Amino acid sequence: MRLTTTTNVSVDGVMQGLGGADEDRRGGFDRGGWAIPLLDPETGDYLSQVYGGASAFLFGRRTYEIFAPYWGAMIDPSTNPIAAALNSRPKYVASASLTNPQWSGTTVLAGNLATAIAELKADHDGELLVPGSGVLVRWLLANNLVDQLDLLTYPVVVGQGKRLFPESGPDLALELLNSRTTSRGITIQSYRPAGRPEYATSTVEPEDVF
Repeated sequence: MRLTTTTNVSVDGVMQGLGGADEDRRGGFDRGGWAIPLLDPETGDYLSQVYGGASAFLFGRRTYEIFAPYWGAMIDPSTNPIAAALNSRPKYVASASLTNPQWSGTTVLAGNLATAIAELKADHDGELLVPGSGVLVRWLLANNLVDQLDLLTYPVVVGQGKRLFPESGPDLALELLNSRTTSRGITIQSYRPAGRPEYATSTVEPEDVF
């Protein structure tokens, strides 16, 4: 099973509270819902295709608790391709504190998380999709468990909030697999993790290069 992360971010890397004003107000965040006015049909179709093609889903606890009362409470999930996929396929949550998930089809991964996810990947076919879940995505990357990193970057600088990558952390080289831009300027890019980056060791001055 391939593990793919799909993350919506602003130009300055913010991924907090993109869907609604009260979705995630941690840290006094008051700019929730920033992504919705920028959505376009191409992005909606892309997300429907990505979710619809997933064999299973893997969440961090915070994202799971945002998704469950919304997508999991739909009276007729079949009317929406994302809801249909989320409600009909296995869901896994990486959490040491979630003990009684109410969303049908949910399994909490406890114990050694790296082993549990490696076994999921080894024992199943298809695609294991990680929506959002910034803390989990960073951990998965650090543990070499990500096969593909998909970023949807919205043309807005939010200016505050939780970012996908911290100010200081591990470095990672990325190989671009594909890239496109929608009518409203959302860039959709897919990367393959490619180990650590290479850094220039040359003593040539920048003005001699450009």
